[in-house]
Amino acid sequence: MSTATATEARSVDNRGAHRLPGAWGLGLHQGAMELRQFFRQRDQVVFTFAFPIVFLCLFASIFSDDVEGAGISASQLYVPAMIAAGVMSTSFQSLGISIAIERDEKVLRRLSGTPMPPASYFLGKVWLVLVTGLLETAALLLVGATLFDVDLPSSAGKWLTFGWIFVLGLSGCALLGIAISSVPKTGRSASSVVVLPFLVLQFISGVYISIDTLPDWMLNIGALFPLKWMCQGFRGVFLPESAKVLEQAGSWEYGRIALVLGAWCVGGLLLCLLTFRWKNRRDG
Repeated sequence: MSTATATEARSVDNRGAHRLPGAWGLGLHQGAMELRQFFRQRDQVVFTFAFPIVFLCLFASIFSDDVEGAGISASQLYVPAMIAAGVMSTSFQSLGISIAIERDEKVLRRLSGTPMPPASYFLGKVWLVLVTGLLETAALLLVGATLFDVDLPSSAGKWLTFGWIFVLGLSGCALLGIAISSVPKTGRSASSVVVLPFLVLQFISGVYISIDTLPDWMLNIGALFPLKWMCQGFRGVFLPESAKVLEQAGSWEYGRIALVLGAWCVGGLLLCLLTFRWKNRRDG
């Protein structure tokens, strides 16, 4: 090998040795850090996972009679609703509040001045909501099956349907949470700004109140957002076909569910691109 070739080879090796990790690799590291920080905050962990489980136990115990005309127990009806609410809680609510606080504490401003690609920061958040969403769903299914004799789907097709609704719903709610994080003026006001619309959506989307008892105008408002469609899709997975009579359209409407949740993924991404800020408004 000539001297020139050897020098060139060493130069290439040196460049490779100093090459920074890609956005995907940095996103994995960021996600691991986000998970460590999350699980170190024990009060946040307990509240995040206990909230839907406590509400499932309360509603399934209070409304213990079978649902008239559907041939199902109240607990069987509440499990899919609480799973949908849990998915939105770990994505929309969690990101909307935590990112607003990080912006107020100038964490985002410092990150924007580092070599880390912006995509890595958001990939880290995606890993966080994916892991916490899966763990919360597993906990709800365990409690429902062991304490309230909830029947779990027995076919691969049902679980496949559950999977794509979970992924689309989690993605759409996460993007919506990132977008709404720019609304609060300060980190202190983030909880009020994010929790109120989430609480209202739970009441008009069939989480706490059966969908067949809600006024049509409430259902029409709820239908504009992903929570209502996640609840409906998960009911289609966990409930028998006879329970379709409870739905507004008398059908599970899987095609419309996919369309609405997919539209929220695209619309949420556009909202993030248009509204996301690395600094507070008062910082310019």
